Order: sequence, then structure tokens, then C-alpha cells
Amino acid sequence: SAQLANSQATLQANALHLRGLDTLNGTTQDIDVMVGETVRFGHLEITAETCRVPRDAPTADAYAFLKIRDIREPSPRFSGWMFASSPALSFLDHPRYDVWVVSCSNG
Repeated sequence: SAQLANSQATLQANALHLRGLDTLNGTTQDIDVMVGETVRFGHLEITAETCRVPRDAPTADAYAFLKIRDIREPSPRFSGWMFASSPALSFLDHPRYDVWVVSCSNG
């Protein structure tokens, strides 16, 4: 399974809370997805591979491993870790959509 390269103890969560922005019409949408599932947001398919939170402060930050693909393209636009606390560190590069991690929980 995917491991983070830091020494912080983390817990696995099974529900991922994302927010999506459609820059064309300026609307945002809350997106909930269970780990292992794929959801649609506009032309995007978002797959949640895993979501982890710090054991000592589960509401402080969330780390999610996401795969995001534009359904009109063969390969993913994004595949990697996204961090709720540092959205600019690792982001989706797409001309129309932006997606970021809000939190993880055990839903």
C-alpha cells in the first residue's frame, strides 16, 4: 500500500471529502467518495486510492492518494498524494477543473 515518506503515525480513513471547482461557471461542489471507489465530477473521474490522517490530530490534516482522469483522455491528469493543508504542493493540472482534499473520515 502507499506509504507517506514521513515519520508521523497516520491512521487509515475510509471516506474522503473533496471539493471541486468548475472554473468555467465558477461553481464549487462538495464531493464525497469512499476509498476504493470512483466518482464523477464534470468530465473527471476521481478514484480515491487511500486517505490517511495524523493519529495524534486526525482533524489537523488529511493526505489522499488520488487518481484523476478526464474521461475524454486515455491517461490520468493526476496520480499521487494530495494534502489538505498544502493544496498548492500537489495539484490537478486541468484547464477547467480544480479538485482539492478537504478532509478524511471514517464514514
